Amino acid sequence: MALPSQKQFQYWGIAAVVFGLLLWALGDVLVPFILGGAIAYLLDPIADRLERWGMGRVMATVTITITSILLFFLIFLLVLPTLIGQLGDLLRQIGMLVENLPAMWDELKVFLSERIPSLDLQGDFVQEQLVTLGEAIQARSGTLVAALLNSAQGILNVVILLVIVPVVAFYLLMDWDRMVAEIDNLLPLDHRATVRRLARDIDHTLASFLRGQGTVCLILGTYYAIALMVAGLNFGLIIGFIAGLISFIPYVGALVGGVLAIGMALIQWWGGSEVVNGETVEVATNWLRIGIVGAIFAFGQFFEGNILTPKMVGNSVGLHPVWLILALSVFGSLFGFVGMLVAVPVAAVIGVLMRFVIAEYKRGQLYKGHVGQQAEHGGRKDL
Repeated sequence: MALPSQKQFQYWGIAAVVFGLLLWALGDVLVPFILGGAIAYLLDPIADRLERWGMGRVMATVTITITSILLFFLIFLLVLPTLIGQLGDLLRQIGMLVENLPAMWDELKVFLSERIPSLDLQGDFVQEQLVTLGEAIQARSGTLVAALLNSAQGILNVVILLVIVPVVAFYLLMDWDRMVAEIDNLLPLDHRATVRRLARDIDHTLASFLRGQGTVCLILGTYYAIALMVAGLNFGLIIGFIAGLISFIPYVGALVGGVLAIGMALIQWWGGSEVVNGETVEVATNWLRIGIVGAIFAFGQFFEGNILTPKMVGNSVGLHPVWLILALSVFGSLFGFVGMLVAVPVAAVIGVLMRFVIAEYKRGQLYKGHVGQQAEHGGRKDL
């Protein structure tokens, strides 16, 4: 005897609540498993193709894993010399900036005094605020040390993540088809055809989103990295990669990348004194190059927001970009970083289920009423 619809709704509601509680309680623990599952999901079509070419599942998984590791180390070795070469320039520019801070403050006071004569930058108020700021920094030195320790712990967590995620992805990829078959065998017989159809729609939606969003991140990361390197910005390659990587969150990639790039540009091209061959040379601030860096991210933001994301992501998922941002905001605030990882896939699943519910509603008695019944039986169609 099939369960009544009310009972089924209760059971699925309980399952949703349990899922939310697990995300909230085990968020940090689930991150490597969610990432590993996403990687296995993306690589499963490649493994299936290798199987059709005659490989076993284990050999296909090993081949994909070894190839991915080799590509990762190849890219790392190509990027590392550039980073080492730019590190010395960065340290030198930071030293120049620190040495020129007093002069920069004096120039700022002169500039503001000329533009806003009523602003007293030489009075006791500014001096008192500076003294208060210094005392606050000294009082919070312990907090600063704790923050540094937390940063070290964060780096350790990243290293652990880089070790666990590939292992999880390897085992999930190797057993992916078997896990899908086992889940399929557990489907209720009365609803198996409907659940399979919904699963196919969800799979198509998720695959389309991941391909579309992956393409957006790849295009933006390549554009930012190349453009910043051509502009001569130190660490332009890494900043561009970071901006592209986090572009799956609308506007955040351009915002974070723009702040990093413009901050680096200010350090690199701010004017000051420099010793060349034993002589002190005054270097003017290169506002043109700083403006070029800002223009790079302004164009990238326009290109992403108006062309790439709406066309490649919004249409493929079947959700409006505003709904995507809402999903990221809600899940991120409720479940933290892990919530942001699952926000769009869960929103896509909800979208598929809502389209199914709406279609069922339009076929039901509540929507059709007497007018619909008369229309179906050839009766009076007007109101």
